[in-house]
Amino acid sequence: MLTKLKQKIQKALTAEANAAHKIGLTPNKVTVIGFIFSFLAAISYALTTTAQPWFLLLAVALILASGFCDALDGIIARVYGQTTVFGGFLDSMLDRYSDALAYIGIIIGGASILPGDNGYFTLIITLTALASSFMVSYSRARAEAAGIKMESVGIAERAERIIILMVASIAGFFWLPALAIGVLVIAVLATVTVLQRGLHVYRTLQNSAKP
Repeated sequence: MLTKLKQKIQKALTAEANAAHKIGLTPNKVTVIGFIFSFLAAISYALTTTAQPWFLLLAVALILASGFCDALDGIIARVYGQTTVFGGFLDSMLDRYSDALAYIGIIIGGASILPGDNGYFTLIITLTALASSFMVSYSRARAEAAGIKMESVGIAERAERIIILMVASIAGFFWLPALAIGVLVIAVLATVTVLQRGLHVYRTLQNSAKP
């Protein structure tokens, strides 16, 4: 849903891409830097406690920095003709690791638990959010390998999930269970997105098979 907005943001970051290029940053270097920010965000989630909820705000800042790099690497690649197959592979692979690390950090921290839960349900929804997020990306990869366009298909692509996680993290600073509620929302919406993409693939294949 936010893919078009992301494209507009990328166009607005041309000056930053030029500056990054001048200091010797390549798309792959920016991709790795963004991953490092994601790793640090995961550590912030893992260190979050009821006594130190400010780690959630640090995680949000680090996720924003990672998102900035995620947009910047693509701009540098296009503007300076540095687009490569390996660069696309590296970006996609580290994105998946970044997604996983955030949820792993939340699980390790264990500070955000839904009211009335002993921790098991919150663990289940976090693992569900992790698995369904992976399936959203996997469904797109499989569909596009079959020649079916999947961009903007589904209500919770990666950008939407990141925004929900950041909003939930900010709310969690004031009330820790808000983070778990946000993860629950991600788990539900990501699952719905997988179903939407499956239906889209089915309909596309059915239509292409018609004489």
